[in-house]
Amino acid sequence: MTIRVIIVDDQAMVRAGFAALLSAQADIDVVGEAADGRQGIQVSRTVHPDVVLMDVRMPELDGLSAARELLDPPPGVTHRPKVLMLTTFDIDDYVYEALRAGASGFLLKDAPPADLIAAVRVVASGEALLAPSVTRRLIADFVRQRPAPRRDPALRLNGLTPRETEVLELIARGLSNQEIAAHLVLAEQTVKTHIGRVLGKLDLRDRAQAVIFAYEAGLVRPGDAA
Repeated sequence: MTIRVIIVDDQAMVRAGFAALLSAQADIDVVGEAADGRQGIQVSRTVHPDVVLMDVRMPELDGLSAARELLDPPPGVTHRPKVLMLTTFDIDDYVYEALRAGASGFLLKDAPPADLIAAVRVVASGEALLAPSVTRRLIADFVRQRPAPRRDPALRLNGLTPRETEVLELIARGLSNQEIAAHLVLAEQTVKTHIGRVLGKLDLRDRAQAVIFAYEAGLVRPGDAA
């Protein structure tokens, strides 16, 4: 199955470079481009891509606001693409808010070409793109600066079994399914089952939102090590 992608970035050369790279892949088809968030929403609702590559800082409408509109559309709009944010280290706050809004992850704009291709495939498959070396640091930095954990997320943890709580904690620490399985001495398929139950019970969209939830509930705190 071909992955349909649109690229939303205000720099024409960036769009052209990404489009050329992705279009060269047999399983990826670039079906549209846009120079700002507002155009990106229009293009997305016209061509219905599987994945939207969304730059953060753009004129007219920034990537964060555009992502929110795509992921929480008005009544009558049923298409919800996966959104992969394109960012740099100096705009970490946007990354945090994008993940909270439901974006499936983010990618640094200077990442190697192979990482971009892999990211599109990961996000299209329904997984969240969470690189422990980057995402955990970003989220931890913001939780450290934010108020104490809110009561509601902490209360919602009560609905999880001890094992599910343990799995959620390990997700938030940045461990992969394989690493969680090894840590808990479980089959990887069992870990996937636990993760599915955690997401369902907490009404979370994906792994990215699970990490945000775990930090806000106080289950994991900045500086904790796996």
